[in-house]
Amino acid sequence: MNDSAAHRDDWTESEELAERMIPLIGALRREHDVVTSLHGHRLLGLSATGLVEVHERVAQLGHERLPIEDSLAVLEAIHALAPGASSLDVARLVAGHAESGQPLEAYLADVLAPAMGAVAAEATDVVLYGFGRIGRLVARILIVHTGGGSGLRLRAIVVRRGAENDLVKRASLLLRDSVHGRFAGSVTVDEEAEQIIANGTRIQVIYSDDPATIDYTAHGIDDAIVVDNTGRWRDEAGLSQHLQSKGVARVLLTAPGKSPLKNIVHGINDDTIADSDRILSAASCTTNAITPVLAAIDEAYGVVKGHVETVHSFTNDQNLIDNFHKGDRRGRSAVLNMVITETGAAKAVAKALPQLEGKLTGSSIRVPTPDVSLAVLHLTIERPATKDEVNDYLRRVSLHSKLRQQIDYVESPDVVSTDFVGSHRAGIVDGLATIADEDTLILYVWYDNEFGYSCQVIRVLEVMAGSHPIVLPERREVTLQG
Repeated sequence: MNDSAAHRDDWTESEELAERMIPLIGALRREHDVVTSLHGHRLLGLSATGLVEVHERVAQLGHERLPIEDSLAVLEAIHALAPGASSLDVARLVAGHAESGQPLEAYLADVLAPAMGAVAAEATDVVLYGFGRIGRLVARILIVHTGGGSGLRLRAIVVRRGAENDLVKRASLLLRDSVHGRFAGSVTVDEEAEQIIANGTRIQVIYSDDPATIDYTAHGIDDAIVVDNTGRWRDEAGLSQHLQSKGVARVLLTAPGKSPLKNIVHGINDDTIADSDRILSAASCTTNAITPVLAAIDEAYGVVKGHVETVHSFTNDQNLIDNFHKGDRRGRSAVLNMVITETGAAKAVAKALPQLEGKLTGSSIRVPTPDVSLAVLHLTIERPATKDEVNDYLRRVSLHSKLRQQIDYVESPDVVSTDFVGSHRAGIVDGLATIADEDTLILYVWYDNEFGYSCQVIRVLEVMAGSHPIVLPERREVTLQG
Protein backbone atom coordinates (compact mmCIF):
# COMPACT_ATOMS: atom_id res chain seq x y z
CA MET A 1 0.00 0.00 0.00
CA ASN A 2 1.42 3.42 -0.93
CA ASP A 3 1.60 6.36 1.50
CA SER A 4 -1.37 8.10 -0.12
CA ALA A 5 -3.63 5.10 0.32
CA ALA A 6 -2.46 4.61 3.92
CA HIS A 7 -3.24 8.23 4.80
CA ARG A 8 -6.65 7.90 3.16
CA ASP A 9 -7.39 4.76 5.21
CA ASP A 10 -6.25 6.52 8.42
CA TRP A 11 -8.58 9.43 7.67
CA THR A 12 -11.51 7.14 6.88
CA GLU A 13 -11.01 5.23 10.13
CA SER A 14 -10.79 8.48 12.13
CA GLU A 15 -13.95 9.80 10.50
CA GLU A 16 -15.82 6.58 11.32
CA LEU A 17 -14.75 6.85 14.97
CA ALA A 18 -15.80 10.51 15.03
CA GLU A 19 -19.24 9.59 13.68
CA ARG A 20 -19.67 7.28 16.67
CA MET A 21 -18.73 10.14 19.01
CA ILE A 22 -21.47 12.51 17.79
CA PRO A 23 -24.52 10.82 19.37
CA LEU A 24 -22.63 10.37 22.65
CA ILE A 25 -21.71 14.08 22.80
CA GLY A 26 -25.30 15.08 22.05
CA ALA A 27 -26.85 12.62 24.52
CA LEU A 28 -24.56 13.74 27.34
CA ARG A 29 -25.62 17.35 26.80
CA ARG A 30 -29.35 16.72 26.38
CA GLU A 31 -29.84 13.98 28.96
CA HIS A 32 -27.30 14.88 31.64
CA ASP A 33 -26.29 18.54 31.11
CA VAL A 34 -22.72 17.39 30.51
CA VAL A 35 -20.61 19.66 28.30
CA THR A 36 -17.59 18.00 26.68
CA SER A 37 -14.47 19.67 25.32
CA LEU A 38 -10.98 18.91 24.08
CA HIS A 39 -8.41 21.16 25.76
CA GLY A 40 -11.12 23.80 25.94
CA HIS A 41 -12.43 23.28 22.38
CA ARG A 42 -16.15 22.56 22.71
CA LEU A 43 -17.27 19.33 20.97
CA LEU A 44 -21.04 19.80 20.85
CA GLY A 45 -22.34 20.52 17.34
CA LEU A 46 -19.17 19.50 15.49
CA SER A 47 -19.44 17.28 12.43
CA ALA A 48 -17.36 14.12 12.07
CA THR A 49 -14.86 16.08 10.02
CA GLY A 50 -14.86 18.83 12.64
CA LEU A 51 -14.10 16.33 15.41
CA VAL A 52 -11.18 14.89 13.47
CA GLU A 53 -9.96 18.39 12.73
CA VAL A 54 -10.06 19.51 16.37
CA HIS A 55 -7.99 16.46 17.37
CA GLU A 56 -5.41 17.48 14.77
CA ARG A 57 -5.56 21.15 15.76
CA VAL A 58 -4.80 20.63 19.45
CA ALA A 59 -1.69 18.66 18.45
CA GLN A 60 -0.59 21.50 16.17
CA LEU A 61 -1.06 24.00 18.99
CA GLY A 62 1.54 22.33 21.19
CA HIS A 63 -0.52 19.69 22.99
CA GLU A 64 0.32 16.00 22.90
CA ARG A 65 -1.35 14.10 20.06
CA LEU A 66 -4.65 12.59 21.18
CA PRO A 67 -5.77 9.40 19.37
CA ILE A 68 -9.42 9.74 18.44
CA GLU A 69 -10.08 6.15 19.53
CA ASP A 70 -9.06 7.13 23.07
CA SER A 71 -11.55 10.02 23.03
CA LEU A 72 -14.30 7.66 21.87
CA ALA A 73 -13.51 5.15 24.63
CA VAL A 74 -13.71 7.87 27.29
CA LEU A 75 -17.00 9.23 25.91
CA GLU A 76 -18.54 5.74 25.90
CA ALA A 77 -17.48 5.18 29.49
CA ILE A 78 -18.76 8.61 30.60
CA HIS A 79 -22.12 7.94 28.95
CA ALA A 80 -22.38 4.62 30.79
CA LEU A 81 -21.61 6.29 34.13
CA ALA A 82 -24.24 9.01 33.48
CA PRO A 83 -22.77 11.84 35.61
CA GLY A 84 -24.78 14.96 36.40
CA ALA A 85 -24.29 18.55 35.22
CA SER A 86 -20.60 19.12 34.60
CA SER A 87 -17.94 20.35 32.19
CA LEU A 88 -15.62 17.51 31.20
CA ASP A 89 -12.35 17.83 29.29
CA VAL A 90 -11.97 14.58 27.36
CA ALA A 91 -8.30 15.21 26.52
CA ARG A 92 -7.36 15.67 30.18
CA LEU A 93 -9.36 12.57 31.14
CA VAL A 94 -7.46 10.55 28.52
CA ALA A 95 -4.12 11.83 29.86
CA GLY A 96 -5.15 11.28 33.46
CA HIS A 97 -6.19 7.71 32.74
CA ALA A 98 -2.84 6.99 31.08
CA GLU A 99 -1.01 8.28 34.18
CA SER A 100 -3.25 6.46 36.66
CA GLY A 101 -2.59 2.87 35.64
CA GLN A 102 -6.21 2.05 36.52
CA PRO A 103 -8.84 0.44 34.30
CA LEU A 104 -10.71 3.21 32.45
CA GLU A 105 -14.05 2.64 34.18
CA ALA A 106 -12.47 2.67 37.65
CA TYR A 107 -10.45 5.82 36.90
CA LEU A 108 -13.49 7.71 35.57
CA ALA A 109 -15.65 6.59 38.49
CA ASP A 110 -13.11 8.19 40.85
CA VAL A 111 -12.57 11.40 38.90
CA LEU A 112 -16.25 11.98 38.06
CA ALA A 113 -17.51 11.18 41.56
CA PRO A 114 -18.12 14.90 42.37
CA ALA A 115 -20.44 15.14 39.34
CA MET A 116 -22.59 12.14 40.12
CA GLY A 117 -26.05 13.45 40.87
CA ALA A 118 -25.05 17.07 40.19
CA VAL A 119 -28.05 19.17 39.15
CA ALA A 120 -27.95 21.99 36.61
CA ALA A 121 -28.51 25.52 37.86
CA GLU A 122 -31.91 27.13 37.41
CA ALA A 123 -32.36 29.24 34.30
CA THR A 124 -31.23 32.88 34.39
CA ASP A 125 -32.71 35.31 31.88
CA VAL A 126 -30.19 37.34 29.87
CA VAL A 127 -30.92 40.53 27.91
CA LEU A 128 -28.44 42.00 25.44
CA TYR A 129 -28.63 45.80 25.40
CA GLY A 130 -27.00 46.56 22.06
CA PHE A 131 -26.42 44.09 19.24
CA GLY A 132 -23.09 45.04 17.66
CA ARG A 133 -19.91 42.96 17.27
CA ILE A 134 -19.74 41.71 20.87
CA GLY A 135 -23.50 41.52 21.33
CA ARG A 136 -23.99 39.20 18.36
CA LEU A 137 -21.09 36.93 19.34
CA VAL A 138 -22.34 36.68 22.92
CA ALA A 139 -25.74 35.82 21.45
CA ARG A 140 -24.20 33.05 19.32
CA ILE A 141 -22.47 31.53 22.33
CA LEU A 142 -25.59 31.73 24.51
CA ILE A 143 -27.72 30.08 21.82
CA VAL A 144 -25.24 27.24 21.36
CA HIS A 145 -25.05 26.77 25.16
CA THR A 146 -28.83 26.49 25.49
CA GLY A 147 -29.69 23.03 26.75
CA GLY A 148 -32.67 21.76 28.68
CA GLY A 149 -33.83 25.16 29.91
CA SER A 150 -31.15 25.53 32.58
CA GLY A 151 -28.25 27.93 32.91
CA LEU A 152 -28.04 31.18 30.97
CA ARG A 153 -31.04 31.78 28.72
CA LEU A 154 -31.02 34.54 26.10
CA ARG A 155 -34.46 36.14 26.17
CA ALA A 156 -34.19 39.53 24.45
CA ILE A 157 -32.09 42.13 22.70
CA VAL A 158 -32.66 45.86 22.95
CA VAL A 159 -31.82 48.12 20.01
CA ARG A 160 -32.85 51.37 18.40
CA ARG A 161 -35.01 50.82 15.32
CA GLY A 162 -32.86 51.53 12.29
CA ALA A 163 -35.19 50.81 9.37
CA GLU A 164 -38.60 49.40 8.43
CA ASN A 165 -37.03 45.99 7.86
CA ASP A 166 -34.93 46.27 11.03
CA LEU A 167 -35.87 42.81 12.36
CA VAL A 168 -34.81 41.04 9.17
CA LYS A 169 -31.52 42.93 9.08
CA ARG A 170 -30.74 42.09 12.72
CA ALA A 171 -31.44 38.41 12.05
CA SER A 172 -29.27 38.48 8.93
CA LEU A 173 -26.34 39.96 10.86
CA LEU A 174 -26.68 37.19 13.44
CA LEU A 175 -26.77 34.54 10.70
CA ARG A 176 -23.89 35.85 8.58
CA ASP A 177 -20.59 37.31 9.74
CA SER A 178 -17.71 38.26 7.46
CA VAL A 179 -15.11 37.40 10.11
CA HIS A 180 -16.61 34.53 12.09
CA GLY A 181 -18.57 32.85 9.32
CA ARG A 182 -22.13 31.63 9.14
CA PHE A 183 -24.05 30.88 12.34
CA ALA A 184 -24.15 27.13 12.99
CA GLY A 185 -27.87 26.54 12.68
CA SER A 186 -31.13 28.16 11.67
CA VAL A 187 -32.11 31.82 12.06
CA THR A 188 -35.63 32.98 11.14
CA VAL A 189 -37.92 35.84 12.20
CA ASP A 190 -41.45 36.12 13.58
CA GLU A 191 -42.31 39.61 12.43
CA GLU A 192 -45.69 39.73 14.15
CA ALA A 193 -44.15 38.90 17.54
CA GLU A 194 -40.99 40.88 16.73
CA GLN A 195 -38.80 37.91 17.56
CA ILE A 196 -35.68 36.31 16.13
CA ILE A 197 -35.77 32.50 16.30
CA ALA A 198 -32.31 30.91 16.40
CA ASN A 199 -32.05 27.13 16.74
CA GLY A 200 -35.47 27.15 18.37
CA THR A 201 -34.58 29.93 20.84
CA ARG A 202 -37.08 32.80 20.65
CA ILE A 203 -35.34 36.12 21.20
CA GLN A 204 -37.58 39.11 21.77
CA VAL A 205 -36.42 42.24 19.94
CA ILE A 206 -37.29 45.33 22.00
CA TYR A 207 -36.96 48.76 20.41
CA SER A 208 -35.98 51.44 22.89
CA ASP A 209 -33.48 54.24 23.48
CA ASP A 210 -34.16 54.54 27.19
CA PRO A 211 -32.67 51.86 29.45
CA ALA A 212 -34.77 52.98 32.43
CA THR A 213 -38.32 52.58 31.07
CA ILE A 214 -38.52 49.06 29.63
CA ASP A 215 -40.97 46.59 31.13
CA TYR A 216 -39.21 43.28 30.59
CA THR A 217 -41.82 41.46 32.66
CA ALA A 218 -44.34 42.15 29.89
CA HIS A 219 -42.28 39.67 27.82
CA GLY A 220 -42.06 37.09 30.61
CA ILE A 221 -38.55 38.18 31.58
CA ASP A 222 -37.71 38.58 35.26
CA ASP A 223 -34.61 38.88 37.46
CA ALA A 224 -32.58 39.28 34.28
CA ILE A 225 -28.95 40.15 33.82
CA VAL A 226 -28.66 42.97 31.28
CA VAL A 227 -25.44 42.87 29.27
CA ASP A 228 -24.74 46.42 28.09
CA ASN A 229 -22.75 46.21 24.84
CA THR A 230 -23.23 49.82 23.77
CA GLY A 231 -20.42 51.47 25.75
CA ARG A 232 -22.60 54.58 26.10
CA TRP A 233 -22.38 54.44 29.89
CA ARG A 234 -19.34 53.22 31.80
CA ASP A 235 -20.06 54.57 35.25
CA GLU A 236 -22.39 53.48 38.01
CA ALA A 237 -24.81 56.36 37.51
CA GLY A 238 -25.32 55.67 33.81
CA LEU A 239 -25.53 51.90 34.06
CA SER A 240 -27.88 52.02 37.05
CA GLN A 241 -30.56 53.25 34.65
CA HIS A 242 -31.02 49.62 33.62
CA LEU A 243 -31.97 48.71 37.19
CA GLN A 244 -34.95 51.07 36.99
CA SER A 245 -36.59 48.88 34.34
CA LYS A 246 -38.99 46.17 35.50
CA GLY A 247 -37.49 42.68 35.47
CA VAL A 248 -33.79 43.62 35.79
CA ALA A 249 -31.68 42.24 38.63
CA ARG A 250 -28.10 42.97 37.58
CA VAL A 251 -26.00 44.62 34.86
CA LEU A 252 -22.76 43.58 33.14
CA LEU A 253 -20.81 46.09 31.02
CA THR A 254 -18.70 44.76 28.14
CA ALA A 255 -16.16 47.57 28.37
CA PRO A 256 -13.85 48.97 31.06
CA GLY A 257 -15.91 50.36 33.93
CA LYS A 258 -15.08 53.50 35.86
CA SER A 259 -14.38 53.36 39.59
CA PRO A 260 -15.94 52.20 41.87
CA LEU A 261 -17.23 49.48 39.52
CA LYS A 262 -15.44 46.13 39.78
CA ASN A 263 -13.61 45.26 36.55
CA ILE A 264 -13.71 41.46 36.36
CA VAL A 265 -11.22 39.34 34.42
CA HIS A 266 -12.47 35.79 34.66
CA GLY A 267 -9.85 33.46 36.08
CA ILE A 268 -8.18 36.29 37.98
CA ASN A 269 -10.65 38.09 40.24
CA ASP A 270 -14.07 36.58 39.48
CA ASP A 271 -13.99 35.23 43.04
CA THR A 272 -14.59 38.82 44.21
CA ILE A 273 -18.08 38.88 42.65
CA ALA A 274 -20.63 39.13 45.45
CA ASP A 275 -24.38 38.61 45.33
CA SER A 276 -24.70 42.26 46.35
CA ASP A 277 -22.85 43.49 43.24
CA ARG A 278 -25.62 44.86 41.03
CA ILE A 279 -23.36 46.35 38.34
CA LEU A 280 -20.09 44.85 37.08
CA SER A 281 -17.66 45.36 34.20
CA ALA A 282 -16.01 42.60 32.16
CA ALA A 283 -13.08 44.97 31.48
CA SER A 284 -11.62 45.20 27.94
CA CYS A 285 -10.50 42.58 25.44
CA THR A 286 -6.85 43.56 25.87
CA THR A 287 -7.04 43.55 29.67
CA ASN A 288 -8.56 40.06 29.51
CA ALA A 289 -5.82 38.88 27.13
CA ILE A 290 -2.81 40.11 29.08
CA THR A 291 -3.84 39.91 32.74
CA PRO A 292 -3.82 36.07 33.02
CA VAL A 293 -0.38 35.86 31.36
CA LEU A 294 0.95 38.61 33.61
CA ALA A 295 -0.49 36.84 36.66
CA ALA A 296 1.27 33.59 35.70
CA ILE A 297 4.59 35.35 35.08
CA ASP A 298 4.34 37.42 38.25
CA GLU A 299 3.69 34.28 40.30
CA ALA A 300 6.70 32.44 38.86
CA TYR A 301 9.21 35.23 38.22
CA GLY A 302 7.96 38.44 39.82
CA VAL A 303 7.21 41.44 37.60
CA VAL A 304 9.27 44.51 38.45
CA LYS A 305 7.96 46.73 35.64
CA GLY A 306 6.88 46.47 32.04
CA HIS A 307 5.45 48.01 28.89
CA VAL A 308 2.51 46.61 26.93
CA GLU A 309 2.31 47.41 23.22
CA THR A 310 -0.84 46.19 21.48
CA VAL A 311 -1.11 45.73 17.75
CA HIS A 312 -4.88 45.93 17.57
CA SER A 313 -7.36 45.33 14.75
CA PHE A 314 -9.41 48.37 13.79
CA THR A 315 -12.82 48.84 15.41
CA ASN A 316 -16.16 50.44 14.56
CA ASP A 317 -15.24 53.74 16.19
CA GLN A 318 -12.68 54.43 13.44
CA ASN A 319 -13.44 55.83 10.00
CA LEU A 320 -13.26 53.73 6.84
CA ILE A 321 -11.92 56.75 4.96
CA ASP A 322 -10.53 60.06 6.22
CA ASN A 323 -13.18 62.12 7.98
CA PHE A 324 -13.67 64.14 11.15
CA HIS A 325 -13.28 62.20 14.41
CA LYS A 326 -13.19 63.64 17.91
CA GLY A 327 -10.28 61.35 18.78
CA ASP A 328 -6.70 62.04 17.69
CA ARG A 329 -5.61 60.13 14.54
CA ARG A 330 -8.75 57.95 14.54
CA GLY A 331 -10.28 60.10 11.82
CA ARG A 332 -7.77 58.71 9.31
CA SER A 333 -8.72 55.68 7.24
CA ALA A 334 -8.69 52.51 9.35
CA VAL A 335 -8.28 50.25 6.33
CA LEU A 336 -5.30 52.11 4.87
CA ASN A 337 -3.24 53.10 7.89
CA MET A 338 -1.52 51.97 11.02
CA VAL A 339 -2.79 54.36 13.68
CA ILE A 340 -1.05 55.11 16.97
CA THR A 341 -3.57 55.46 19.77
CA GLU A 342 -3.82 55.19 23.53
CA THR A 343 -4.86 52.17 25.57
CA GLY A 344 -5.84 52.01 29.19
CA ALA A 345 -5.40 48.24 29.31
CA ALA A 346 -1.99 48.29 31.02
CA LYS A 347 -3.22 50.47 33.88
CA ALA A 348 -6.48 48.53 34.01
CA VAL A 349 -4.57 45.33 34.79
CA ALA A 350 -4.09 46.64 38.33
CA LYS A 351 -7.87 46.62 38.89
CA ALA A 352 -7.69 42.82 38.69
CA LEU A 353 -4.08 42.39 39.87
CA PRO A 354 -3.46 45.08 42.53
CA GLN A 355 0.16 43.96 43.00
CA LEU A 356 0.97 45.37 39.55
CA GLU A 357 -0.32 48.85 40.39
CA GLY A 358 2.01 51.47 38.85
CA LYS A 359 4.33 48.89 37.27
CA LEU A 360 2.98 48.89 33.68
CA THR A 361 2.74 51.38 30.85
CA GLY A 362 0.92 50.82 27.57
CA SER A 363 0.23 52.07 24.07
CA SER A 364 -1.47 50.73 20.98
CA ILE A 365 -1.24 50.66 17.21
CA ARG A 366 -4.47 50.06 15.27
CA VAL A 367 -3.80 48.09 12.08
CA PRO A 368 -5.86 47.29 8.93
CA THR A 369 -7.19 43.87 10.01
CA PRO A 370 -10.81 43.28 11.13
CA ASP A 371 -10.12 40.90 14.04
CA VAL A 372 -7.40 39.28 16.15
CA SER A 373 -4.83 41.43 17.90
CA LEU A 374 -1.37 40.97 19.37
CA ALA A 375 -0.01 42.18 22.72
CA VAL A 376 3.76 42.49 23.19
CA LEU A 377 4.71 42.30 26.87
CA HIS A 378 8.17 43.76 27.55
CA LEU A 379 8.86 42.88 31.18
CA THR A 380 11.62 43.29 33.71
CA ILE A 381 11.45 40.34 36.10
CA GLU A 382 12.93 39.58 39.54
CA ARG A 383 14.19 36.05 38.87
CA PRO A 384 16.27 35.32 35.74
CA ALA A 385 14.62 33.32 32.98
CA THR A 386 15.46 31.31 29.89
CA LYS A 387 13.26 30.97 26.84
CA ASP A 388 12.84 27.21 27.18
CA GLU A 389 12.02 27.44 30.87
CA VAL A 390 9.41 30.20 30.40
CA ASN A 391 7.81 28.43 27.45
CA ASP A 392 7.62 25.09 29.26
CA TYR A 393 6.00 26.80 32.25
CA LEU A 394 3.40 28.68 30.16
CA ARG A 395 2.62 25.56 28.11
CA ARG A 396 1.86 23.64 31.32
CA VAL A 397 -0.18 26.57 32.64
CA SER A 398 -2.29 26.42 29.45
CA LEU A 399 -2.88 22.70 29.89
CA HIS A 400 -3.43 22.13 33.58
CA SER A 401 -3.71 25.29 35.69
CA LYS A 402 -6.61 27.33 36.99
CA LEU A 403 -5.90 29.69 34.06
CA ARG A 404 -6.29 27.08 31.32
CA GLN A 405 -9.55 28.67 30.12
CA GLN A 406 -7.75 31.99 29.73
CA ILE A 407 -4.26 31.09 28.45
CA ASP A 408 -3.42 29.02 25.40
CA TYR A 409 0.03 28.26 24.00
CA VAL A 410 1.26 27.67 20.46
CA GLU A 411 4.57 26.76 18.84
CA SER A 412 4.42 26.98 15.06
CA PRO A 413 6.63 28.84 12.59
CA ASP A 414 3.71 29.61 10.30
CA VAL A 415 0.85 30.88 12.50
CA VAL A 416 -0.52 34.33 11.72
CA SER A 417 -3.40 36.37 13.09
CA THR A 418 -6.23 34.70 11.14
CA ASP A 419 -5.29 31.35 12.69
CA PHE A 420 -6.70 32.60 15.98
CA VAL A 421 -10.12 33.73 14.77
CA GLY A 422 -12.64 31.91 16.96
CA SER A 423 -10.24 31.11 19.80
CA HIS A 424 -12.08 30.47 23.08
CA ARG A 425 -9.09 31.57 25.15
CA ALA A 426 -8.49 35.13 26.29
CA GLY A 427 -4.90 35.07 25.02
CA ILE A 428 -2.50 32.71 23.22
CA VAL A 429 1.23 32.81 23.98
CA ASP A 430 3.37 32.46 20.84
CA GLY A 431 6.24 30.37 22.21
CA LEU A 432 8.55 30.73 19.21
CA ALA A 433 8.49 34.52 19.59
CA THR A 434 9.46 34.51 23.30
CA ILE A 435 12.66 36.40 24.16
CA ALA A 436 14.32 35.87 27.54
CA ASP A 437 17.62 37.36 28.66
CA GLU A 438 18.25 37.18 32.40
CA ASP A 439 15.90 39.79 33.89
CA THR A 440 14.32 40.81 30.57
CA LEU A 441 11.35 38.88 29.21
CA ILE A 442 9.38 39.65 26.04
CA LEU A 443 6.20 37.71 25.33
CA TYR A 444 3.91 37.84 22.30
CA VAL A 445 0.27 37.15 23.10
CA TRP A 446 -2.34 36.74 20.35
CA TYR A 447 -6.02 37.27 21.12
CA ASP A 448 -9.30 37.22 19.25
CA ASN A 449 -10.45 40.58 20.53
CA GLU A 450 -14.03 39.71 19.56
CA PHE A 451 -14.70 36.01 20.17
CA GLY A 452 -12.11 35.31 22.86
CA TYR A 453 -13.36 38.32 24.78
CA SER A 454 -17.00 37.25 24.31
CA CYS A 455 -16.13 33.88 25.87
CA GLN A 456 -14.74 35.72 28.89
CA VAL A 457 -17.98 37.72 29.11
CA ILE A 458 -19.96 34.46 29.15
CA ARG A 459 -17.74 33.10 31.95
CA VAL A 460 -18.40 36.21 34.06
CA LEU A 461 -22.14 35.84 33.37
CA GLU A 462 -21.99 32.24 34.57
CA VAL A 463 -20.40 33.33 37.84
CA MET A 464 -23.02 36.06 38.30
CA ALA A 465 -25.80 33.55 37.65
CA GLY A 466 -24.19 30.73 39.60
CA SER A 467 -24.67 28.54 36.55
CA HIS A 468 -21.18 27.28 35.73
CA PRO A 469 -21.10 23.49 36.10
CA ILE A 470 -18.44 21.62 38.04
CA VAL A 471 -15.22 21.32 36.00
CA LEU A 472 -13.47 17.95 35.82
CA PRO A 473 -10.73 16.86 36.03
CA GLU A 474 -10.01 19.47 38.68
CA ARG A 475 -7.42 22.03 37.64
CA ARG A 476 -4.15 21.88 39.49
CA GLU A 477 -1.53 24.39 40.49
CA VAL A 478 1.39 24.69 38.09
CA THR A 479 4.81 25.74 39.38
CA LEU A 480 8.03 26.68 37.62
CA GLN A 481 9.62 23.39 38.65
CA GLY A 482 6.84 21.19 37.23
